[in-house]
Amino acid sequence: MRIHTIEHVPFEGPGAIVRYAEARGHALTRTRLFLREPLPTIEEVDLLVIMGGPMSVHDEERFDWLREEKRYLGQAVDAGARLFGVCLGAQLLAEVLGGRVTSNNGREIGWFPVRLTAQGAKSPLFSGLGSEFPAFHWHGETFSIPPGAVCVAESDACRHQAFEARGRIVGLQFHLETTPESMELLIANCADELEPRTGFVQSAGEMRARQELAASTQTLLFQLLDNLMGE
Repeated sequence: MRIHTIEHVPFEGPGAIVRYAEARGHALTRTRLFLREPLPTIEEVDLLVIMGGPMSVHDEERFDWLREEKRYLGQAVDAGARLFGVCLGAQLLAEVLGGRVTSNNGREIGWFPVRLTAQGAKSPLFSGLGSEFPAFHWHGETFSIPPGAVCVAESDACRHQAFEARGRIVGLQFHLETTPESMELLIANCADELEPRTGFVQSAGEMRARQELAASTQTLLFQLLDNLMGE
């Protein structure tokens, strides 16, 4: 099958999604919007993955390609495509589906647990993930649950950690694709966001001390993508 990523900055790439594609024998192609690379036709893709980025969905004046991306995602939704959004990608999907993106009640950065909601526990797309699991976070904004979608995960710092819609659209505020290498890229490029320190903002050292959790989150990523791909 064909997986395609949409990327917004050079330091937030597909991470462990590359390993998933290799392990399952899927083709992986990429559009790097910051390089003005073209988007594929929706018919060319079996799973569209929208990655993260430090910008906001509201930053269309600074990043004019956001307008084109939102139009494209709306067309993908209408075409019945499978969609998987991570952090900014989830926020873009939430907005396209009719939700709102606003500031969270403080930043959430580092390794913190996520819990499935009652709806998440019943969801076939989140089957096999367990009721609570560790995840990597790096965000200051959050999304409302769009009309017709359901909230499937939450955390102490963020009420809306994940949503699903139409049995084929998933948005995660957190990162299951994180590898130790991709974590280091975020630390290097977004270190200014680590201050002020709060109960939900870990230091670089604290994050590195827990980087072995990336192995378990990769397992969760593989399970979620298998569910979404129907494997």
